[in-house]
Amino acid sequence: MHTDLDAYFQHLRSERQVSPHTLDGYRRDLLKVADYCERQALRQWSGLKAHHLRQLIAELHRKGQSSRSLARLLSSVRGLYRYLNQEGLCQHDPATGLSAPKGERRLPRLLDTDRAMQLLDGGVEDDFIAHRDQAMLELFYSSGLRLSELVGLNLDQLDLAAGLVRVLGKGNKVRELPVGRKAREALQAWLPLRALAHPADGAVFIGQQGRRLGARAVQLRVRQAGVRELGQHLHPHMLRHSFASHLLESSQDLRSVQELLGHADIGTTQIYTHLDFQHLAKVYDQAHPRAKRKQDTDT
Repeated sequence: MHTDLDAYFQHLRSERQVSPHTLDGYRRDLLKVADYCERQALRQWSGLKAHHLRQLIAELHRKGQSSRSLARLLSSVRGLYRYLNQEGLCQHDPATGLSAPKGERRLPRLLDTDRAMQLLDGGVEDDFIAHRDQAMLELFYSSGLRLSELVGLNLDQLDLAAGLVRVLGKGNKVRELPVGRKAREALQAWLPLRALAHPADGAVFIGQQGRRLGARAVQLRVRQAGVRELGQHLHPHMLRHSFASHLLESSQDLRSVQELLGHADIGTTQIYTHLDFQHLAKVYDQAHPRAKRKQDTDT
């Protein structure tokens, strides 16, 4: 079974060209399934049936695995069996018709507009790290980049004169995004300092030794900015969520926000309509005379 998995992972790498992050997710999920099969004395993928998968899903759910993680595991199994069927190694898909237990849909955390401005409008010290970090924060919020997109960004993908950045997103899909005035100014302040560090390659964001910043380093710098400027936890995806929510709140154009975020399915983008409704409901509760709570003056 592990031989088949290795062949499938190679197929994902070379033919499907999935990202390393996506490949790691498939590997974690499918190794759980392979471990279960070994415990059940199943020696071939053809022996795994729907009732086995139901049992595994129930077992993982009892151990606290989230509904989202279980749904992803089932998706990983479906992908594996598509491959196995194409290769003539199986003639079924045990995940057909199965779904993960429903869980409460958690809305993403984000900054409101005032907090976003507080984060970005603080004073920037005139040094290498401060200008680099400011440029990263501005670009995250200005253009809604994913962490992987910012880390992988090269100079030839930036056109500051036109106010555009070209990013390589999920599924190797390229999209062009606007870069706002404040983000352009921050990048223009950063790039001359970058050049002085003798960059090892064309990476936009580098460390003081000239090497491309990794995802962990960017997460750390964003977290430190959140503590320093806001006194709260902050991560790159929170800035992406804030970008999407604030844009939708102003434009009400869900389809355009979908394109900017690079979502293949508009259903993924619709989470931000729930966030927008929460904002509207809060305004209503605070402002509408018939919604205000009666003061507890009577006893």
